[in-house]
Amino acid sequence: MQKQISELNFEGQKVFVGIDVHLKSWTVTPLTEKLTHKTFSQPPDAEVLHNYLVNNFPGAEYHSVYEAGFSGFWTHYKLKALGINNIVVNPADVPTSQKEQLQKDDPTDSRKLARSLRSGDLRSIYIPEPNTLEDRSLVRMRASLVKDLVRYKLRIKSFLYLYGISYPPEFENSKTHWSKRFMIWLKEGVSLQHETGNQTLSYLVRQAEYQRQLLLELTRKIKEMSRSEKYMRNIALLRSVPGVGFITAITFMTEIENIERFRNTDHFAGFIGIVPNRHSTGGKENDTEMTFRGQDMLRRYLIESSWTAARTDPALTMCFHKYTYRMEANKAIIRIARKVLNRIFFVMKTKTKYVSCVVK
Repeated sequence: MQKQISELNFEGQKVFVGIDVHLKSWTVTPLTEKLTHKTFSQPPDAEVLHNYLVNNFPGAEYHSVYEAGFSGFWTHYKLKALGINNIVVNPADVPTSQKEQLQKDDPTDSRKLARSLRSGDLRSIYIPEPNTLEDRSLVRMRASLVKDLVRYKLRIKSFLYLYGISYPPEFENSKTHWSKRFMIWLKEGVSLQHETGNQTLSYLVRQAEYQRQLLLELTRKIKEMSRSEKYMRNIALLRSVPGVGFITAITFMTEIENIERFRNTDHFAGFIGIVPNRHSTGGKENDTEMTFRGQDMLRRYLIESSWTAARTDPALTMCFHKYTYRMEANKAIIRIARKVLNRIFFVMKTKTKYVSCVVK
């Protein structure tokens, strides 16, 4: 008599798991190579998922995927540590039908991810090392503080305009604003009719000073970090490129981590977002200056650096003036930014300092 098999064994088979990640729960869909298992919800815990797969598909090779988002990469690190071959994908790159767009819910998203993973249609984004992620957080925190400080400065100026307070002659030039003397004038030289108005201005000035102090402390911490063996040499190489300062250099290092992940300058430019949008059909073409996809902060820093590079590097100065004969300066600087990006790619790939060109 044939015996009933009492043990499961999926050795040599693959299981594909789509995970729709949320704060309080995960919606999970495991698929075998031929069948759909089921869709269920579970606590947001990698070990719970691992235990489920081991109990139901023992011996199998586990593959999983989830979309990049608020949860970061801690889920990826835990899944990898448990032996699950996980990837993280850009949500915009997941193949989606019109029906899935109109009837969107967590189970649909989970099944879509699992199905696309099984068919090999997904490509993982780059996952940095945990220590690089923490260094990146420090640099991004500085960028956030800069924005906050700008907001408080604008609030102070708006407050002065609201009550018709004019600047003294020594502060009519905006370049003199926010100096030590200007801050003393705000605290001691401005007086409103009522005490509540003076208190409001005092709170605004104190907030601006506090934000400035935090910014200075954070900048010192970033400079200490940049002196480590991990960053010091590469930052020196990046700063040899015209227009690239310390903040731009450390931002590129923490955001990119490894330049070898990019095949060529076109791939690098696509990551930053210095490539045009293109829509061509039926002989009609509609190209725009830059795609909306890309790393916004790096693109912003790159363009700011390009304005300096266009003034300091002779070759780039000549190119900028040639471009301005047939387009606006704001469009010309995008082309200069691409040239600066090529120089950044060169020094990071070859580990050699950039030497400014001399126009003969």
